[in-house]
Amino acid sequence: MSVQKADVVIVGGGVMGSATAFFLRSRGQSVILLERDQIGQYASGVNFGNVRRQGRFLGQLALANRSWELWKRLPELIDDDLEFIPSGHMRVCYREDEIAELEAYAAAPEAEQLDLKIYRGAELHQRFGFLGPDVKGGSYAPHDGHANPRLAAPAFARAARRLGAQIEERTEVAEVQKVGDDFQVTTTDGRQFHAAQLLITAGAWGQKLSAQFGEPVPLDTHGPQMAVTEPVPYALPTVIGVYTKVPEEVIYFRQIPRGNIVIGGGYRSKPDMLNRRAYVEPRSILNQVSQMRRLLPGVGNLNIIRVWSGIEGYLPDSLPVMGPSGTVDGLFYAFGFCGHGFQLGPGVGDVMAELLATGSTSTPIEPFSITRFALPAEQRSQAS
Repeated sequence: MSVQKADVVIVGGGVMGSATAFFLRSRGQSVILLERDQIGQYASGVNFGNVRRQGRFLGQLALANRSWELWKRLPELIDDDLEFIPSGHMRVCYREDEIAELEAYAAAPEAEQLDLKIYRGAELHQRFGFLGPDVKGGSYAPHDGHANPRLAAPAFARAARRLGAQIEERTEVAEVQKVGDDFQVTTTDGRQFHAAQLLITAGAWGQKLSAQFGEPVPLDTHGPQMAVTEPVPYALPTVIGVYTKVPEEVIYFRQIPRGNIVIGGGYRSKPDMLNRRAYVEPRSILNQVSQMRRLLPGVGNLNIIRVWSGIEGYLPDSLPVMGPSGTVDGLFYAFGFCGHGFQLGPGVGDVMAELLATGSTSTPIEPFSITRFALPAEQRSQAS
């Protein structure tokens, strides 16, 4: 049986795992990354591409800010262009009381670095004249933007490989266990990988592995709904999304310099986790067209040329699992980013590499600990 060893084995080759592999190699750690299919195939490569900080849980902004600093340096850092454009990001709303909520968020001390500006009424429509008349207000983040998700994870994986990381695609994990001081990862083709530390970045499949170590989490899976229009003259550099509590009104769009408008939001589909397939929900695409006409009346006659979905992991509190295991030394997690992990990817990789290499991190991640899902002792004994 083939046995290979490293300081760290990473299970999952999305942007979180690939970025962590890169930053670990930058710190001199040996790394083996195992990906069942292709790097960036699932949530990391099919999301909307938002590189936004505004609107996040306030306790996540320190992590988002660390990631934003990396986004600005990525071409020199990984020698690749992810088509990041700091175009500005606008959250708009249809109701006056929602403007007050946007103002409260902008006033929070944690949001100071975002330099948010609130627009309403005539000033809003003078600044963003293409918005529909139903839009009452908005919050503008001048430094946020967007990038191409299809490029991100593969670019980090290539950069990690250039630094000496071992990247194994089409390598499915059959069993993970701790044997003595080492983790032993056995694949379906009979190979074994050993390491003193194990990082699980398996996205929507992360809970299957965490459960093997006695740390199940209530993770649910959804398929985001994306569409893209035919190209038209480039006129909408700002990313725009609707802030609302009405599910049908959730819509967001960005125009890329080639002219196509990428659209997301609406009703999510239920992925087939056994066959690893995601499905487009027709009613969601129809709803996107309707909502886009309300938000951006000028797009009413554009043709949709492609639609797609993916497989994302969601947790009840809309926060990820990130940090050390609560029960097993040397085991770490970074999964379940609830559909808004793309912007965080570089920062998560940097933080997890720091944590794995040094035992601590300068960026607070305590709210994301897997221990928040731990059962009380008496319930654990009843469950077993």
